[in-house]
Amino acid sequence: MEPPDFGSMNFTSEPPGSSHPLCEEWRDSSEGSIFHLSNIFLFLGLMGGSGVYGVLYLFTFLALGFFCCTLWAWSDPCTTDSFLWSLALFGVCLGQALYITYKLRNLSFDKDFQELYNLKFKKLGVSLTHFKKIVASSDGSVYSLKKGQDFAVEGKTPIEKLSLLLGGRIRVTVNGEFLHYIYPFQFLDSPEWDSLRPSEEALFQVTLHADEPCQYIAWRRKKLYLLFAKHRYIARIFALVVRNDIAEKLYSLSEKACDRSGHRYDLRLPAYCHTPWTELEKTDGLLHIPVQEDRSA
Repeated sequence: MEPPDFGSMNFTSEPPGSSHPLCEEWRDSSEGSIFHLSNIFLFLGLMGGSGVYGVLYLFTFLALGFFCCTLWAWSDPCTTDSFLWSLALFGVCLGQALYITYKLRNLSFDKDFQELYNLKFKKLGVSLTHFKKIVASSDGSVYSLKKGQDFAVEGKTPIEKLSLLLGGRIRVTVNGEFLHYIYPFQFLDSPEWDSLRPSEEALFQVTLHADEPCQYIAWRRKKLYLLFAKHRYIARIFALVVRNDIAEKLYSLSEKACDRSGHRYDLRLPAYCHTPWTELEKTDGLLHIPVQEDRSA
């Protein structure tokens, strides 16, 4: 038997033709630029932050990215599935962006409340939705005081609300003695508010006098406590801002007030505020605020 002639045999076979064309060179066309632009928009969209504006940023850039993907897929008749998916995702992201924009339009506030949010609540991470509930509990009203008008009189005005000054300046006195000023975006009655329980009632121990025309907002105690019961997060925010306001007032007083021996003393401490003035006059530690001497002398 003769051995097979392997040399005359051809064991190689032509590979079957590929169903997809081979990429021989990069396309230099506008479709490629649209594809790159879509990925840039998607990358920027995924860098969005938290909060309402962060979500709006996210869906806006995602919508732009998927819109560019739709244009790119439309240019190639062989990418019908990519076109349909990109179009669907573009519609979803666009709808979300429009919905958030509509919600933000409903969350717009007057100039005074918007400034209050930016200076007092925004830095604490309070959302516009929660701030809307806070504004609604105050009925969205801004009250006014004429120059020379009293907001509260010591021993006469009941503590029924929590108020915050929006404009002007308030002079705080006790028994005719000047304590300190209250400036815009400070609470008018934060010490009184924090010293009482929800079921307690009391009168102001200081007099609040308007040195100039003032505007303020006020929250009724009962209505605010109902809001706290429904939203514990808002209760914690108010506890933070009110006690921070008290700390600022006590610090300003501690820098000025001292007794006869030279020791510093806080005039707004409960031990002082709830002690009758006649008893304080009998003590040797009567408080006084030193008057600056005339440097020109």
